[in-house]
Formats: sequence, C-alpha cells, structure tokens
Amino acid sequence: MKKQYLLSMYQPQGPIPDAEFLAKVMAELGAIRSELQSTGDWVFGQGLHDPGTATVLRPKDGEVLVTDGPFTEGKEYLGGFSIIKAVDLDAALAWGNRYAQATGLPIEVRPFQGEVED
Repeated sequence: MKKQYLLSMYQPQGPIPDAEFLAKVMAELGAIRSELQSTGDWVFGQGLHDPGTATVLRPKDGEVLVTDGPFTEGKEYLGGFSIIKAVDLDAALAWGNRYAQATGLPIEVRPFQGEVED
C-alpha cells in the first residue's frame, strides 16, 4: 500500500527570478515529474499565482465574509505543490529532497490521511 503525500513549495515574496534560472528549474522539475510518472507515483502538481490573487472565504456569525488577498501575511507563500504516492515517509522525503535541490526552495512534505492502493 502507498500513501499520498503533499509536497508544498514555499517561495519568498519578491521579484520572480530571471527566465534563464526559471528554465533550468522547470527542466529539473520536469525530469522529476517524468520519473514519478514512470513509476506510477505521480498524482498531480501545479504552480500557483501569487498570494495577491487569492480570495478568502471566512464564516462569521452565520454569514461568509469574502476578502481579497492571502489568508495570512508572511515573507513566504505557497507557490506550488505536487501530490505523489510513496511507500513511506522516507521515500516521500527523498522526493521532497529532490524538489528542494531543484528549486532551492523549502519543501514541506505531509501525508494525506488514509492509504492509496497501487
């Protein structure tokens, strides 16, 4: 049995790196994704727009308040994520390590509840 893991990529606020740097990172991420797909352990992944594009829905007093912007303010924000399948946390951490090396960004690895059959 394999579990699903969320690999969250956190990036700092500020200017986007130059196109040459991003092309290298995207190529490395593409290689990692291809490996995961070849083993059947790729589920889904995608980058996100910056936090300024977020809308937060917050229940309050029986109504839902709609506000623009991120849920929390911070120096880093969720910039993208991948969902993978792995036999255990060590295997998921190994993939997370590859993502961290490829992007230079902090990667949070967190298991989903329940298990997924191969």
